[in-house]
Amino acid sequence: MKAETNDRSSYRNLIFTALLIVFVGVAFAFPGLFLSIGDFQLKKLIVPLLQIIMLGMGTTMSIKDFEGVIQQPRAVFIGVACHFLIMPLLGYTLANTFSFPPEIAAGVVLIGCSPSGLASNVMCFIAKANVPLSITVTTLSTLLAPFLMPALMKLLAGQFIEISFLKMMVEIMQIVIAPVIVGLILNRIFRKSAVMLNRVMPLMSMGGIILIVAIIAAAGRDSLLTVGWTLALCVLIHNLSGFTLGYWSARLFGMDEQSCRTIAIEVGLQNGGLASGIAVQMGKVATVGLAPALFGPIMNTNGSLLATYWSQRPVKEVALSEPSTRPVSSQDA
Repeated sequence: MKAETNDRSSYRNLIFTALLIVFVGVAFAFPGLFLSIGDFQLKKLIVPLLQIIMLGMGTTMSIKDFEGVIQQPRAVFIGVACHFLIMPLLGYTLANTFSFPPEIAAGVVLIGCSPSGLASNVMCFIAKANVPLSITVTTLSTLLAPFLMPALMKLLAGQFIEISFLKMMVEIMQIVIAPVIVGLILNRIFRKSAVMLNRVMPLMSMGGIILIVAIIAAAGRDSLLTVGWTLALCVLIHNLSGFTLGYWSARLFGMDEQSCRTIAIEVGLQNGGLASGIAVQMGKVATVGLAPALFGPIMNTNGSLLATYWSQRPVKEVALSEPSTRPVSSQDA
């Protein structure tokens, strides 16, 4: 049964990644399809789509998602700390190394400052990693995002563009925290419908992220023609370095193999959707939003390959936990 779930999760993730790449290609070739319908600008859909995705996350959450904080506090602290230290600093270093235009550089830092990607628990399950730890780190990093993300952006991206800590904090609260709280309430009230929600929300999440990434690719087509390959290389290095440094940081702290795999995935996967939403709210989706848009397909491709590689090398004599039923997205785009 677990093998079937493993194969199904892997298959679904590969389809999602393939669709992301296809839609980005179509958006790049025919940008008009994803820019507007009549007088309506499609980029106005990005924030509402994100709120729906986060609402879905809330409907599948419960107090059990926080049990890991009590059961393995050291591992959770290391996971969250590594995520919010490694990826922001990598983003800042790469943005300066590649000498991008200020708004493009700010986007590289922005994706680095984002919380964990929502698909991480599924990838951890495929990789035979520590799934309860993954669920807890993802949840905690998401809830900390309204405070840590603006602070890190102010510190690291302030040299590129003007950052308002308070404004960004409020925007993240609107995009993330409010929908999650509503979802938690709905889950509490309509428990009997939870199974149906858990089946529908992953599909809605994947569809929403694909549309978001396509809209950003279309809006930023001109900028991508200028810095596209260089930015893609930068994002690739960012993602691969996140996996590598996450794994070996966990090793440095003496964590077991399952937990090291989990920290690697949690550090390397970012919530690209949230970063895209912030770029929209800043009015810079065609520039600041480009790195998050590219990060989604790249991290899902690399994450799927890494998880599949690890799935062929199971950790012996360790019982694996079932994955969370939280909606799956890239990152997240």
